[in-house]
Amino acid sequence: MTSTLVDTSLRYRRRKLFSNIMVGAATAAALGMMAILALILGQVFLEGGRYLNLDFFTQRPQPLGQEGGGMANAIVGSLIVLAIAAVLALPVGFFTGIYLSEYASDRFAGFVRFVVETMAGVPSIVVGIFAYVLIVRQTGTFSAIAGGFALAVIMIPIFARAAEEALATVPFSLREGAMALGIPSWRIVLRIVVPTAGPGIVTAAMLALARAGGETAPLIMTALGNRFWHDGLMDPIATLPVQIWTYATGPYDEWHQQAWAGSLVLVGVTVGIIGFVRLVYRGTQFRQL
Repeated sequence: MTSTLVDTSLRYRRRKLFSNIMVGAATAAALGMMAILALILGQVFLEGGRYLNLDFFTQRPQPLGQEGGGMANAIVGSLIVLAIAAVLALPVGFFTGIYLSEYASDRFAGFVRFVVETMAGVPSIVVGIFAYVLIVRQTGTFSAIAGGFALAVIMIPIFARAAEEALATVPFSLREGAMALGIPSWRIVLRIVVPTAGPGIVTAAMLALARAGGETAPLIMTALGNRFWHDGLMDPIATLPVQIWTYATGPYDEWHQQAWAGSLVLVGVTVGIIGFVRLVYRGTQFRQL
């Protein structure tokens, strides 16, 4: 009896020790991740904050050798390209998410899910090459349309999978209750399921936009860039990530300063989008309680 109690106590101490070790390792990993993020954000805020001013938001880049200027054309260009990407990607991703959520028992749904997951893993540079061959070479010009299409291809799988997860959180009892009343399935989805999962779908859309907003490689091969204001959607257009990359790899100190300021703006936009998403999500949870 005594030996059994001793063995049980020894096993308990071993399990407790192993549990403490794993908790400590997980905590250390989390702290390490937070430290890396703090270093990145700290460096961006420290360097970019010194060169951020009103001219940065109101003026376009100055000619070589002249100080000052800003990235107003790149900021506007990024908004235009993201708007094009949203118009192209959000409807496709939305209805793909509905299909995967509401018709998951269909054999074809498994294939669609596989395609979506494969698209999500395709490197962005490959997407840029695809958009270049499909649009730029056919039209003979770099353009905002080509850049928006490339970002849309990146956004579609992200939004579709996230929208599917949001729709899957809607209790099936709501669907059953509506079906018991004789409501058609398409009306159940559009009038009951989608509004209930609305905040989650909005969150998915914002995350997809934040993900696409920082892409550089596809835009280099499609939108190219422009030191002036763009003339139309079928012309090269400046975007913030490409402008940052151009200035960061350039030989001039003034360019490097502008690159830091642009990085701060880009990080601020991304953090703002993620913060807005979290506020929407938390507000939804509060209303449900």
